[in-house]
Amino acid sequence: MAVKLNTRGGRYALGQNSDINITPFVDVMLVLMIIFMVALPAATTTIPLNLPPARAPTTPTPDPVVINIQPGGLYVGDVPTTLDALPRDLGRALSGAGPGATQVYVRAERKVRYARFMAVMDTLHGSGFGQIGLVGEDL
Repeated sequence: MAVKLNTRGGRYALGQNSDINITPFVDVMLVLMIIFMVALPAATTTIPLNLPPARAPTTPTPDPVVINIQPGGLYVGDVPTTLDALPRDLGRALSGAGPGATQVYVRAERKVRYARFMAVMDTLHGSGFGQIGLVGEDL
């Protein structure tokens, strides 16, 4: 550390040092660099994985079925339905596939009451439809 000696104002009066001393900073950075150089090889160990080969699906995926809940009614795709006929119409829209075979998407407009939405969800769960997705819209 350097000190400026000022002979004015008394014998060997010490003045302020306004120079930046970066030696401690460099020392800390070198120590950190050595720590990371020692720790990095231990963090890059490889674990052998036996992954299956990637294959394209052989069967085409069917189009998703969307249930639209609107203030004016309930629709499976574009076909109007009622809450009681929903499982039957949904099975027809799924082309005879079982309730657990295909994912069903539910979309509700903003003005639909929550109780109506929950009635549709309860009907779907009660009919065995377990793969239900919710469709959200960006505002």
